Amino acid sequence: MSKAAFVTDAINLKSYSLSESDKIIVMYSRDKGLIKGVAKGVKKPKSKLGARMDLLVANRLMLYEGRNLNTISQAEAINTFNRTRQDMDKIFYSMYVSEVVNNFGVEDDPCSSAIFDLLYETLSTISNSASKVEILNTVLKFQLKMMRLSGFSLELDKCLCCHKPIEGENMYFSSQIGGVICKTCNEKHGIKTLMHYKLRNFLSVLANTEFDEKSDYEKKSSEKVCLVCFEILKSYINMHSAKKFKSTGILQEVS
Repeated sequence: MSKAAFVTDAINLKSYSLSESDKIIVMYSRDKGLIKGVAKGVKKPKSKLGARMDLLVANRLMLYEGRNLNTISQAEAINTFNRTRQDMDKIFYSMYVSEVVNNFGVEDDPCSSAIFDLLYETLSTISNSASKVEILNTVLKFQLKMMRLSGFSLELDKCLCCHKPIEGENMYFSSQIGGVICKTCNEKHGIKTLMHYKLRNFLSVLANTEFDEKSDYEKKSSEKVCLVCFEILKSYINMHSAKKFKSTGILQEVS
């Protein structure tokens, strides 16, 4: 019986050596979520797949379904995010967002189209960013939107305990329960991470701002503020991920 073929758009997240000439490519696809495919002969100099199987490349693929692994038959590059490869910050933050998708993505993901579009737009915006602050604002938007799609949306507007709105006052942030707690309620919980109300406002606005828009908060944001917010969200994401992150140690060295 001949194997069924299918076509999908996918972004390369990770790769493993399978043999002297073959690799297994882990990808996130628009139609099927997280998928794996064998790229046969990709290590050979004259491979027809070649650089299209590099990490952080978006392709339109034809694959043949297998019992355990698909086989990549054809690949046409949609976007290589070429400007990313000329900047170490862009490389490392692109690796990070790809790892988040790899850790939270699943096979036959019902949100596959939305997550694919989010990852693609994030990688494209990072690639075209003119500064580290722009890169960080993009990654912050990704973190907030990816968690929402994954069912781990943060509560930034009301206290998670008493459910009262928190306006114009500092609060505490809990990675464990996923949001903010007012000072009064925190007397019982003893959470250590204090969040300034301006940081909360910044994150709340970013969560609802598209990549092609730039809020007033983004225009005024500094690298220091963005890094503080990134660490808060990274801690939350790490806590709710079933897989350990490998890229975060590298990010600490370049931040």
